[in-house]
Amino acid sequence: MSPALRIGTVGFCLIAICYGFARFAFGLFLPQIDGDLDLGPSLSGIISGGSFAGYCIAIVASAALTERFGARAVTVGAAVVAGVGMAGIALAPSPLILAAAVVVAGSSTGLASPPMAAAVAAAVRKSRQDLTNTVINSGTSAGVALSGPIALAIAGQWRLAFGAFAAVAVVLAIAAAVSLPASRGGEGAGGLPPMSGPVMRLISASFLMGAASTALWSFGGQLVSQHLGWGPTGTGILWTCIGAGGIAGAWAGTLVTRLGLDRVHRAFLGLMAASIVALGSGIASPALALVSGALFGAAYVMLTGVYLVWGIHALPARPATGLMVGFLTIAVGQTAGAPVFGLLMAGPGAEPAALCFAALALLAAGFRARSVVTAAPA
Repeated sequence: MSPALRIGTVGFCLIAICYGFARFAFGLFLPQIDGDLDLGPSLSGIISGGSFAGYCIAIVASAALTERFGARAVTVGAAVVAGVGMAGIALAPSPLILAAAVVVAGSSTGLASPPMAAAVAAAVRKSRQDLTNTVINSGTSAGVALSGPIALAIAGQWRLAFGAFAAVAVVLAIAAAVSLPASRGGEGAGGLPPMSGPVMRLISASFLMGAASTALWSFGGQLVSQHLGWGPTGTGILWTCIGAGGIAGAWAGTLVTRLGLDRVHRAFLGLMAASIVALGSGIASPALALVSGALFGAAYVMLTGVYLVWGIHALPARPATGLMVGFLTIAVGQTAGAPVFGLLMAGPGAEPAALCFAALALLAAGFRARSVVTAAPA
């Protein structure tokens, strides 16, 4: 098996577990968790924000640890942390314990991404690195798409679901230990990267996109429950559509090469804004809601792929840190956005909240990568 295929397969599965299950499945099961533990929208937003905050801390640590100890050790650690966090969610007897477990589970995603970028940079030939990185990144979609049918199959039994997810994470830890190179993240010095123009624009755009995305990642289940009266079945189908749409993110590297980073960036921010308005304002029919979910999934994973390529090209000597910059600021935006959306939903209502967060996505389109990645010549 070629290095690209081996690393890509393990990375795709790891990202599916950490992002699709450990981080974003909380939003899928939130209506049932809320019913059992009586969280309410404000506390739900705070818990979701806590998950993103754990991610922020972990991704900074992961970039530094990868540059020091190598990709294999940090990747195995990410899978173990995901398993521990999801086991905690499955067993949580109270909102406080649940909140702590959600933070631990969410932090696994921060640990997972930088070492995969380092492994790709070390073992995959240059011409295939952008494609391999964006295929790995699209594992988020597979995890989200799988969590939907799982939710349908077990009829809202969220504790059982998270217990099963934790067991799968343990299996991934073993696979990573035997499959990945013990490579480091680059030859550059550690510490903060230089705040160049491309890096600062990346930080601004990814922060705004991250904040906007919490409208559906954290509250998508509650929005369709409120507007369409959907229960666990409808929410599970929506999550499957979000995940299925996100598979398009595997082609982020190819689209950026052909069309240029800025064109891809603007187009998918527009799709994200439209999907937030459709689902959050209550104007969508059931069929349109599912289509909007698929468009949101495609937009989110494509945009994370864009920021991944943007960061790695901006800091080519430090790929783990380059990825960390964009993904960290996405999570900072999500940390800020989830509680704000929860407060707006509890106050003015879902429709004003959705319009405000769609505007954040459109605002992110004003930041351009410019010379970092350009379209390939015709």
